[in-house]
Amino acid sequence: MGRRKRLGIPAILREIRGMVYGSTDKRATALAQLQDSEGGDPFRILIGTILSHRTKDENTTKATENLFSVYKTPAQLAGADPRVVRRLIRPSGFYNMKAKNIITASRQLVQQFGGAVPDNEADLLKLRAVGRKTANCVLVYAFNKPAIPVDTHVHRISNRLGLVRTKKPEDTEAELVRIVPRRYWLELNDLFVRFGQTTCKPIGPKCDICTLRATCEYYRTVVAPKRKAS
Repeated sequence: MGRRKRLGIPAILREIRGMVYGSTDKRATALAQLQDSEGGDPFRILIGTILSHRTKDENTTKATENLFSVYKTPAQLAGADPRVVRRLIRPSGFYNMKAKNIITASRQLVQQFGGAVPDNEADLLKLRAVGRKTANCVLVYAFNKPAIPVDTHVHRISNRLGLVRTKKPEDTEAELVRIVPRRYWLELNDLFVRFGQTTCKPIGPKCDICTLRATCEYYRTVVAPKRKAS
């Protein structure tokens, strides 16, 4: 058996870019859609990211559309009726908790930040329901600041490809920050999420059409042996 082909980060991202944008499946992530439709409005990106927790992108999109058709600003959402908010964001799931979180975060924006979404990680992390992934999403999608948001897609794909060997998303972020050149940080999340939605799926990844198959650790150690045994 020949030596396993190894690719550097730029080459891997180039291959993923080609698969994502060459695919007939043109779905976009919810945050990318929100960024495009709302001109990257930081408040909407923030709230949309909180609503995206533990749900599918299509559910996030529906919930954010419902919510922002009624509440346009942090001040309006800070004073919102929780019952109305729960009804509007119901498609996102966990709507009782999420309604409380986004109303509280909006009040914090009004009371602590003059109604403006902070453009730095330290202040973003002070907001209700904002962890590192959410803060990094806001930095990337709202402020165009280099960061690496690590969600389930980024965590899974990074480990499958053998870029990292980590158990927790925060460890994946630390490793990616270390090994990925900064010039690629802005696009990494969007590329990996789209790649994870269309090709490197959690269940039933489409390895046969993946141009990274020859360098993929998951294919070499999991998929190929199963195929050989069958």
